[in-house]
Amino acid sequence: MPGRSPSSRVHIIGTGAYVPERIMTNHDLEKMVDTSDEWITTRTGIKERRVAAKDEAASDLASKAATRALQDAGIKADEVDLLIVATATPDMFFPSTACFVLKTMGIRHAVGFDVSAACSGFLYALETARAMLESGRYKTALVIGAEKLSSITNWSDRGTCILFGDGAGAAVLRRQAGAGGILSTYIQSDATYTDILNVPGGGSRTPATPEVVEKRINTIHMEGKEVFKLAVHKMISATQEALKLAGKKDTDLTLLIPHQANLRIIEAIAERVNVPRERIFVNLQKYGNMSAATTIVALDEARREGRVRKGDLVELVAFGAGLTWGAAVIQF
Repeated sequence: MPGRSPSSRVHIIGTGAYVPERIMTNHDLEKMVDTSDEWITTRTGIKERRVAAKDEAASDLASKAATRALQDAGIKADEVDLLIVATATPDMFFPSTACFVLKTMGIRHAVGFDVSAACSGFLYALETARAMLESGRYKTALVIGAEKLSSITNWSDRGTCILFGDGAGAAVLRRQAGAGGILSTYIQSDATYTDILNVPGGGSRTPATPEVVEKRINTIHMEGKEVFKLAVHKMISATQEALKLAGKKDTDLTLLIPHQANLRIIEAIAERVNVPRERIFVNLQKYGNMSAATTIVALDEARREGRVRKGDLVELVAFGAGLTWGAAVIQF
């Protein structure tokens, strides 16, 4: 926030990502549904996506990303005292996916819980962790976005199955002295649109039954045109609001990392913000939409490609079911 002293800021001190080995290309999808590589590429920009193995759960993806983030930060797992997992595809209703990650990583003395905000989940978790660290009660947070969307995808629906992929990303956060850090976070919701992007079945409203599974009500349902329109509007709004909170302008950004849902959405945002196309990070052609994992995987990839250096100003922005949306401005 403007006026916050640098010594009190929360910093991202390490990042990591993991995507499954299996690559599903558009040509693979041509064998499954009535579609084509040209049709998918033209309408989405996606060429391929990763699909987790049957015995890989969201917590497995999360743990691998978290391990790499800790290595990048140069700290041990037992130094973590706060772990938040953003996911729309938890291992199970309970225990939380965070608890499974704590178990896998051998972290015995930490608070762990999940955040559910669909594709905006990582940004919701980031703001939550930031506030908890600033309280002084916690010292080191591990914030993870992890999804196994292949487990809730209707592979016979060509309108949705082409969009999603599996993966996980993680960030290590600490409150420490020095310039930079997380300058602002901004999150918002509008519950009047709960019906345009959801998984109708499987929860307490419509429990999983043979009929629900047969009709694939327990998979992703989306009204594409409405989602597209709202995604552009809300992400532009979030981008501007987070910059305002940070006391920055879009021309100050070194890199803008938008949610990787559709290349047309990213291009529409690019036309409305004052950031050159070469400063907008895009990797959806390789991974598709990984929901809560998308922005943090992209940030980690951008750092490893040398596109984020010390002193650079980076903004993450996302939009998801709920509706939810948010952004974060970070100086490295």
